[in-house]
Amino acid sequence: MGEAVMTTRRQADGTMVVDVRGSLDTSTVESLRDVLLETLQRDRPALIVVDLTFVTFMDSVGIGVLVAGQRAARDIGTRFELRNPSDFVHGQLRITGLTEVLGLTGTRNFGF
Repeated sequence: MGEAVMTTRRQADGTMVVDVRGSLDTSTVESLRDVLLETLQRDRPALIVVDLTFVTFMDSVGIGVLVAGQRAARDIGTRFELRNPSDFVHGQLRITGLTEVLGLTGTRNFGF
């Protein structure tokens, strides 16, 4: 199973950014879920961004926790966006039809 590290930071405009590094799989998603829910409940930001720049792997449970985070944010009136997913991660989200739901804009061509 993979390892992941999550850090949270507040930008000058009040946006909360959750930086994720490593793999999002069964051994790491609970940590991300906890970070997202705690940040939403504690800070109630207008916008929460999950930065996936350094996510090396994500399976269906990783996608599930992102959807759960988006729903929790929506429930309290917070916008939820993903930032900088790798081609692999972006492709998985595109195949599942979740790119727009999770705040990803623009398109990429994956050849399928």
